[in-house]
Parts: sequence; structure tokens; C-alpha cells
Amino acid sequence: MEYVRINSRENSYECKLCDASFSYLSRVKLHIRSHTGEKPYKCALCDATFAQSGRLKTHMRSHTGEKPYKCDLCDAAFSDSSAFKRHMRSHTGEKPYKCGLCDAAFSTSGHLKTHMRTHTGEKPYKCQLCDAAFIQSGSLKVHMRSHTGEKPYKCDLCDATFSRLDHVKTHLRTHTQEKPYKCELCDAAFSTHLRTHTLENPYKCELCDAAFSQSGNLETHIRSHTGEKPYKCELCDAAFSISCNLKTHLRTHTGEKPYKCDLCDAAFSESGSVKKHIRTHTGEKPYKCELCDAAFSESGSVKRHMRTHTGEKPYKCALCDAAFRDSGNLMTHMRTHTGGKPYKCDLCDATFAQSGNLKKHMRTHTGEKPFKCDLCDAAFSQSSHVKSHMRTHTGEKPYKCELCDAAFSRLHHLKTHMRSDATFAQLGALKTHMRTHTGEKPHKCDLCDATFSQSSYADKQDVDEAKAKLLRQKNNIVRNQRASKKTYKNTSKCAKLSGLRSL
Repeated sequence: MEYVRINSRENSYECKLCDASFSYLSRVKLHIRSHTGEKPYKCALCDATFAQSGRLKTHMRSHTGEKPYKCDLCDAAFSDSSAFKRHMRSHTGEKPYKCGLCDAAFSTSGHLKTHMRTHTGEKPYKCQLCDAAFIQSGSLKVHMRSHTGEKPYKCDLCDATFSRLDHVKTHLRTHTQEKPYKCELCDAAFSTHLRTHTLENPYKCELCDAAFSQSGNLETHIRSHTGEKPYKCELCDAAFSISCNLKTHLRTHTGEKPYKCDLCDAAFSESGSVKKHIRTHTGEKPYKCELCDAAFSESGSVKRHMRTHTGEKPYKCALCDAAFRDSGNLMTHMRTHTGGKPYKCDLCDATFAQSGNLKKHMRTHTGEKPFKCDLCDAAFSQSSHVKSHMRTHTGEKPYKCELCDAAFSRLHHLKTHMRSDATFAQLGALKTHMRTHTGEKPHKCDLCDATFSQSSYADKQDVDEAKAKLLRQKNNIVRNQRASKKTYKNTSKCAKLSGLRSL
């Protein structure tokens, strides 16, 4: 027997397996089943079994649909009394379950149990596909959808689907324009907007000093430490830490551009891109430099601009000593090593290392001249051309001759002038001539210490040296030939004399 009777007074039945004690024998018998696991009450319609008959009765209502417990304050109805009691607390505001470690209070014991894990750090619900762990079973269910891609919650007004019920509720407000959460400090209406006034960030990262106003933002931030990217593209190897980034990425495969400009025909795959684009119409430049008067339409542009003040060039080439202020310039530079020209013209065989150069080239086919002069009707295909043209209005002449007072509005005009000056047809010839005045002799002979004002003179010196060497060699050969002939004649003469003597 698993229990013992202590006496005839209150709490006279005590469980031998634990310290629990009960006033009635029936109660202790029910309690014993929590140790033995016995469930004698079986449902005739399904495989469910229960330790108490009352639980079976409640369960049967899940088959019959009976809900005898009705709320007098609203239309809610429940199949069991405990659920009805919990619901009533939503009207009364009663929270009988209090946390012993903080001031939090809850309307159900289950909510208190879950809350206690925020103090203990316990995360009993673990994902079997990754290292994620959660305080609540519901959070694990939602997380599993990031692996399976399941989106069971559908919008009744459009084709949008969501993995969480609260997301579909939020989405519905884009159709109804409902904004139920009103700010008392301004006209805004948001669920967490008040924290922008109070600066409250109750969700803190345990791995760094970051803090957030929303728990979801903290969860996303944690992945920056763990490197977790649970949102994977089914069409390529790309993976993302945020579901919205995956959604945006998928549009690179589908070509979808749902964000359209109201002022022109432009369309974009991201909402942020259309906002930036709108500024090209309005001229708005909200991002201002603190060190000069420069202003920009994008936050990234002001960051890059600041490097012109600091001199910072964080993007370094692995193949040479070049360094750049932004990653795009480094990518373009790398093509000077690889020879890559990924931007191809659809109308001819021309290819380019930069997208901007392809755009300029396309205007040679289309005849487009988008850069217009504000002072006359002139239009140009390149921005640099309109800058040069503006000098015809302003009279600015930034290109100055170093040899006289002449100045020009365009560089090629200066080059033409340099060729006509001092009767020299080429700029190089003029430079060479100037050395007759300066005495400069930059060209050195490789065979001696001689120096010359022109490379041709140095080359002539080399030729003269080579000719002299050949002449010396030729003279040596001639001398040797003469010596050989003389020796041959003497030998022949001696031979003739010897023959005469023998006679």
C-alpha cells in the first residue's frame, strides 16, 4: 500500500512516496496515480486515457462540442471550469500567481512557470535541427517553421501567408488601416512606439551591451554572435538570419518588384529602395555631414563621405597596395587584375568593368542626353560634358599654360595650344627644346658617363660606340689576313730556293 493513515483528524492520509497528505481516502488514491501513471478512464472515441473520471468528462466535450461554462460578460464559452476561471481573470484583472523574485504577477500558474525560466535561464524546449532552445513550447513550434517553411496563417484579403498568428494580425492592419495603439505623447500609433519616447530597452543581450525595445529584435541580434542563419533559399545556397531578408532575396530569382514609384515607372524589390528613389524626385537629403556642408540622400553615402575627412580607406586590395574608401571601388579595382568585364552591351559586343560605363555607352545607341544645362537648351549624354559646357557661361578657365598666361576651359584646348607654341608640333618636342635653356640632360649612356638632353643623342652615342667596336674588329681581321699572306709568300720562296740547290 502506497499510503498510510496517520490518525482520524484532518489530513490523516499521507503518501509514502512523497510528503503529500490528504483528508480523504479518495484524494490520496487519485494522487497515487500521479506516481504510478495509472489512467483507468479511457475514451470510447479516441485513444485518450485519464487518471480521473472528471477529466474524461471534460475530454468528451471535445468530441461533442459541448461548452457548458458561459461567460456573463462576453460571448465566450468553455468546456471545462478551470478554463472558464482563467478567462474570468481577463475581465477582473486578477493575477493570483506572483513571482517570488520580481514584481511580476500572472493570471495562470502556467504563465508563472514560464516566467520563472527568465530568472533561471532554463530553456527546456530544444530544436533537433539546430542549436536553438526556448523557454516555451510555443516558441519552439514557431521556430520549427523557419526550417519547414510552413506558413499556416493566411490573410483573408490577399494571398499573404505567415508562420505566426500575431504576424497575420499585424498584416491585416495594412488592409484596414487600423492603428489601435495610440501614443499619448504624439500622434503616432504603434504597438511599441512609446519606447521611442522613454528610450526603454528592456531586452538585453547577455553577450554584449546591446539592448532592444522588442524581444524579436534581441533574437535577431543574438544570431550576429552565433552566426545562425536559419532562413535558407531553396533555389540557391544563400542563407539569412532574418526571414524578411530571405523574402527580399527570393525576388532576385522571381524578378518581383512590388514597390512602385508614384512619380515615375520605377519599381523596386525592397521598400527601402523606393524610399531612396523618391528622394531623387524631391531632392531631399536628410543625411548631413557634421564637418562640412555636404548632404546626402542615403546614410551609406554620408559614411563614405566622412572617410574623405578622416582619410580612412578600410578596403584593401590583396594583390597590390591599393586601398579604397568603399567596397564597390575595391570590386571595380580587382577587375584591373582579373581583366573581368561583367557588364555587356545587348546591342553590340562592347563590355565594361563598371556598370556606370555601360550606362554611358548605351546612350550612344539610344541618343539619350539626360544632363541638361540650366542656362540654355543644351543637353549632354555625360555629366562631365555638362560641367565643361557650363564654363562657356561662367567663363571659368581652370586649365592654365605653364609657359605663358594662356588659360582654357577644356583640357584638350590646352594640349592643342601647347603644340602650337614656339613652332613645335608636339608637346614632347617643346619639352626637349626647353632643356636647351635649363641644361637638363636626363638621358644617360649605358657604356660610359656621357649624358644627353635627348634620348636620340644617347642612342647615337650607343651607335657610335658600336660602329667603333666593329671597325676595330674589322681592322684586326685585315691585319691578320695580311700577316697570313706574308707568311705564305715567305714559305713558298724558301721552298723554291731549296729545290734549286738540290739540282
